[in-house]
Amino acid sequence: MSHAFYIGMSYALTGLIVSVLIAWIWFDGRARRKEMAQLEASGVRRRARAAPSDGASA
Repeated sequence: MSHAFYIGMSYALTGLIVSVLIAWIWFDGRARRKEMAQLEASGVRRRARAAPSDGASA
């Protein structure tokens, strides 16, 4: 077993972990978009709070 084996395995494991994290984020994003579409279809809307017009904080 050479040092190159350990270095190669370290890069392979790191690449695998990064790939899994990217896939997880992608699938989770799709699920959240689907949830938002279902909520909006059921009548739930996203609203931003209006900023006070006189400059006073609420």
